Amino acid sequence: MKKLKTAAVVAALMTIAAPAMAQNIIVVAHGQANDPFWSVVKNGAAKAGEDTGATVDFRSPEVFDMVAMSQLIDAAVNQQPDGLVVSIPDADALGPSIQRAVDAGIPVISMNSGSDVAEELGALLHVGQSEFDAGKAAGEKLAEMGGTKGVCINQEVGNVALDMRCEGFAEGFGNPVEVIPTMADPTEVQSKVRAALESDPEVDTVLGLGASLVGEPAVAAVDMLGRDDVLVASFDLSAGFLQAIVDGKAAFAIDQQQFLQGYLPVTFLALNAEYGLVPGGDVPSGPNLVTQEAAEQVIELSAQGIR
Repeated sequence: MKKLKTAAVVAALMTIAAPAMAQNIIVVAHGQANDPFWSVVKNGAAKAGEDTGATVDFRSPEVFDMVAMSQLIDAAVNQQPDGLVVSIPDADALGPSIQRAVDAGIPVISMNSGSDVAEELGALLHVGQSEFDAGKAAGEKLAEMGGTKGVCINQEVGNVALDMRCEGFAEGFGNPVEVIPTMADPTEVQSKVRAALESDPEVDTVLGLGASLVGEPAVAAVDMLGRDDVLVASFDLSAGFLQAIVDGKAAFAIDQQQFLQGYLPVTFLALNAEYGLVPGGDVPSGPNLVTQEAAEQVIELSAQGIR
C-alpha cells in the first residue's frame, strides 16, 4: 500500500511540475563520494530538476566529515537559494548550520537521515524512512528465517541513522547481536565479516547497512568460508546484491527508495517556491523488503541508478 501511495504522489507531482520553474535549489548530503547509494539520490535530485526546471546543485564532503558538511551548508546559506535539502546524520554537529538557513528564511527539507530531529530544527518535512523501525523489521524477518546469533556491520561510525538501524535490528531479532565497525571499504568489510564468522561459528546472521559497500563483500566472505547456513541481508540495493538474492546467496534487501529521497524534496521545494505548496507532513520512502521473488525485477533499475 505504501508503494502505491508513493507512486501516486510521484506521478501527480510529475504532472503538476511540468511548467518550467526557475528556482535554485541546493542539496547537501553526507554520503561519501565512493558510495553508489548516494549516486542514486543524486540521480533523483537531477531528475527532479529536469522535471521542474529548477537548477539543482548537489554537494557532499569527500569523506564522512561533519565539519566539512556544516561548512557546505553554511556556504549554501550564503548563496540564498530558493530551497535547501539536507541529510542530518548528526544533529548536534549540523543543527546550528541548518538553523541558520531557517533563520535566513530559506525553506529546508531533510532527507535520508534526521527524521527524529527535522521538525525541531525547523525543516518543513522529512523524506526517508524510520531507521529504527526498518532495522526492527529486518531483525524480525531474519529471526523468522531461523537466525539465532547476529552481527551488524556499520561502515559509517558516527552516523546516528546507522546506529539506529543496528539498535532496531537487535530489538527485532531478539537474539544476541554484535555491532562490528568498519571503514567504507569493501575489502575491510569482507575481512571483518570473515573474521567474525571464523572466531564464532555460532554467528549465523549478518546484517549490512549498505548493499554495495557491505552486503556484497559479506556475501563474498560467507562464500569463501562455504557457510551456506549464514543468512545475509542488507539495507539498500545494488545490482550485485540483488543478484545474490536471486541466486539464494542472500536473504533480502531493505529498500528505502533513495531515488525518491533526492527527487521528492527538490520537487516539493520547487513547488513551494513557485506556488507556495508543500505537503503537510513527512513522506516515508521505505522500508520495503526485497526478497528473491522481487529481486530480479529491480536488478536492471538498480544498474541504471534508479533503485
